[in-house]
Amino acid sequence: MATEVETKDCTALSDSELAEMADLCASGPRAYEAGLLSKLVEEWVLVTLARENDRLKGFSFCTLERIGGTPSLLIGLASIKRTSKRDTVLRQMMADQLRRAVLAFPDEDVLVGARLATASGFDAFRNLDDIVPRPDYVATGEERAWGRRLAKRFGTPAEAYDERAFTITGSEVPALVLDHDSAKPEAIDADVVALFDDVDEERGDALVAFGWALADDLVKLL
Repeated sequence: MATEVETKDCTALSDSELAEMADLCASGPRAYEAGLLSKLVEEWVLVTLARENDRLKGFSFCTLERIGGTPSLLIGLASIKRTSKRDTVLRQMMADQLRRAVLAFPDEDVLVGARLATASGFDAFRNLDDIVPRPDYVATGEERAWGRRLAKRFGTPAEAYDERAFTITGSEVPALVLDHDSAKPEAIDADVVALFDDVDEERGDALVAFGWALADDLVKLL
């Protein structure tokens, strides 16, 4: 059966949906609890839910806003259930969020930013351009500035962020990341995996990453 994806206002989430989200997290490596999810409802504007046979297969908090005038799609905590179709679920969730982005920012390129704990998180960036950080690439000053802006927007203390490595040093609590395990981890480039060599998941570290969804590509989602 096809996956059904819906993006709606966080305020429209019901208690039963929050319980479903917590149950999904409990089945994976990062057991985010319902109390935390309830707090995120107040911090984020939108939530994307993916269902198959009425069963939740993934969710993602997000918001559409302008940062310094630049159209941006920010992805907060997200979790994808570890099924054989998880890559498809993530792809369809991203497509729905990007569709909302083109409706909000027609004819404009959109920056997409997220926090990642593993290289699998880059699966969400497959259709983006100029991804930062990336292997064998030295970020420009403006790109490092974007990293700082996003880290600040995600609530990261300045002293916990390394602007050259794009990494956040955790504080012994689980990082609020895009939680996804690729269905084919062996296909991930070793140099991409190496970007996370200094990311300590147990400490709550994360990598700030971003890329660009181009206007010419976004319009195809309508």
